Amino acid sequence: MPPRIDHVGIATKNLEDSSILWNILGLKQGVDEIIPEHDVRVRIFHGTDNNLNETFSKIELIEPLSDSSPIAKFISNQGEGIQQIAINVQNIEFVIDKLMNNNFTMINSTPNIGANGNLIAFIHPKSTGGILVELVQSQIQ
Repeated sequence: MPPRIDHVGIATKNLEDSSILWNILGLKQGVDEIIPEHDVRVRIFHGTDNNLNETFSKIELIEPLSDSSPIAKFISNQGEGIQQIAINVQNIEFVIDKLMNNNFTMINSTPNIGANGNLIAFIHPKSTGGILVELVQSQIQ
């Protein structure tokens, strides 16, 4: 599978309030997941093609669990809104090495576990024109 946008991550103070829009627009709401390593609760909304039974877009709402969460800090500095764009890759360790060899600054030089048990790593915004980019290697291929 070629690299593709996996999801857009949106920082929010409250999952319930932020979910209304995505529910009205017809995206399928997933089950909330707490990611202790990042001190957040996430809720993923799926856009699906019922004829193909395939997910083709995802929105990830990210709510901080404490004031020390990186998402709480993001909201404090930037306000609620798009926090990151995630790209699905086949071999995250290979991509991390290639990025580092090309002078990109990684927040994570080794993958972490993210939502749905996927492997994730972040590229620092100072290397990407101000955009936090998340690499995602799906555990379900």
